[in-house]
Amino acid sequence: MALPADVMQFLGIYAAQDLGFWKREGLEVKTVFIAGVGSFNAVVSGSADFSVSSAAALTRAAAHGQRMLAIANMIDKPVWSIVVSKAITDAADFDPKEPLAERAKLMRGKKMGVDAVNSVVHAYLRIIAKAGGLDPDSILVAPLAPPDTTAAFMRGALDGFVGGPPWPQEVLENGSAVQIASPMTGDPDWIAPNGSGVIVTRPQFCAEQRSICVKMGRGLSAGARFIHEQPEQALALLKQHFSRFAPAVVERSFQAVVIGTPVPPTMTAKVLANSERLNIDAGLMAPSDRLKSYDGLFTDEFLR
Repeated sequence: MALPADVMQFLGIYAAQDLGFWKREGLEVKTVFIAGVGSFNAVVSGSADFSVSSAAALTRAAAHGQRMLAIANMIDKPVWSIVVSKAITDAADFDPKEPLAERAKLMRGKKMGVDAVNSVVHAYLRIIAKAGGLDPDSILVAPLAPPDTTAAFMRGALDGFVGGPPWPQEVLENGSAVQIASPMTGDPDWIAPNGSGVIVTRPQFCAEQRSICVKMGRGLSAGARFIHEQPEQALALLKQHFSRFAPAVVERSFQAVVIGTPVPPTMTAKVLANSERLNIDAGLMAPSDRLKSYDGLFTDEFLR
């Protein structure tokens, strides 16, 4: 299984491996890190059997004739947050209870960090900007790896950034930043369910190796249940994986992971539709590229 990054929202996958949920099914799984979209491409090329990808990548590939198969979705509510410097919110007399359209205006003329240009995280920044009546192209974005983003933010080189745990939680915990938008709090109200932890494989793989896909799905389901049914143990596992972060930051991040992780981790057509809308509304995908049908792109049969 190819993972695009070592991030906290993959806790259900770490649990399936570390706690032997796959092994209990008779399956040995080797995880490898292949950055970004490279993990998806590794499945396309056959160098990996599964990857963790976004539903946006799945639909974009299908729109260009490369149809893959999603068998699970480990994160159906994106755990991203947009944060800006507390100095900015203090100067604006910011009220976190204001409508999204007002909160989003805080990004006007600001320099914001993203993980990569045209990524789903960047797409989210763009739709929030539009919600505030801003031209997304008027916001200067700096594509940086998450640790570099937080470092740049702390030294004042960035006004804010968008990302997933633990990076926003780190600056929220130390009091240097304030959250202005997040899918976890319904910004915008249509964005969930979405797909930022989609387990992808080649359609022919599950046709030819059905038993492997069944075992894979059962292990993933067990990993998702573990997070919700044994939260203390799940938090301990997260702290073990990310021991370099302060316990309070990991605890904040864990709450985001719980919100984002569905039980069962089922992939649906609605997830794909919302993921396409994210790209289209952000201006990163042409409306004409919208798929007419999602048939054959996902299944829930391996999670039953």
